[in-house]
Amino acid sequence: MIKTVFFFLSYPLFLTAQINESDTLKIKAGLSLSGLYQGGNVETLIFRAKTDFSCKPWKNWVFKNQNSYVYQAFDNEKADEDILILNFLYLNPDRKVYPFILSFVSTNFRREISLRYLAGAGATFQIFNKKVNWLKLSISSEYEKTNFLSTDFNFSTYDGTKKIQTIRGTIWVNGKYNLFKKKVIFNHEVYFQPSLKQNNNFRWQGDIGIELPIFKLLNFTINYRHTFESIVIVNQKQEDRFLTAGFTLKNY
Repeated sequence: MIKTVFFFLSYPLFLTAQINESDTLKIKAGLSLSGLYQGGNVETLIFRAKTDFSCKPWKNWVFKNQNSYVYQAFDNEKADEDILILNFLYLNPDRKVYPFILSFVSTNFRREISLRYLAGAGATFQIFNKKVNWLKLSISSEYEKTNFLSTDFNFSTYDGTKKIQTIRGTIWVNGKYNLFKKKVIFNHEVYFQPSLKQNNNFRWQGDIGIELPIFKLLNFTINYRHTFESIVIVNQKQEDRFLTAGFTLKNY
């Protein structure tokens, strides 16, 4: 007999609730938990957790933090255990153009990344920012260092080293729109991140989501995420695609 239990609390791991740092609320927070357990002939365990938080530590400054964790195992064999920590600090985000600094820390079991960290700075351009609809374009540059567990890559140029360092440039486009008298919420976040030193070192990611409000602070959510990373361990695929569904719980 196969027993399957689904539990979804808040929205899926792969797309944030698109916290808008230009809003006037001083504190915003969101929590996401989702998972799957199947026992019997095939044992499967998937657990995902995510938090989103923003606050105003000083006048004209906004700090935004996002943390995510994913664990997957099949027949008691670990397939994924990944951590992602993102931090942003914005200055005067109520203006048309405003600067920010950022830092990322991540691990990826499946891609054999023991540690990746990234730090940089950039500027955001508010194309439009209404009360419930907004669209932004950001440009930034970052220093990145990635520590791999293997030294055999799909590009032989990088073979023999476990550390890859580079300077990146990033273009981000993200937005959120309320449609049909707020009965449907559409959001998206897309970025392209090439190395400024190595032509074959780049990545991109696209997230799109649709939210259907259930209660004031609870939405049903469907998300699609597509990622591409040019440099991977040999025999790994460069692309990943995810389609997830769950619920969004937030305090705003």
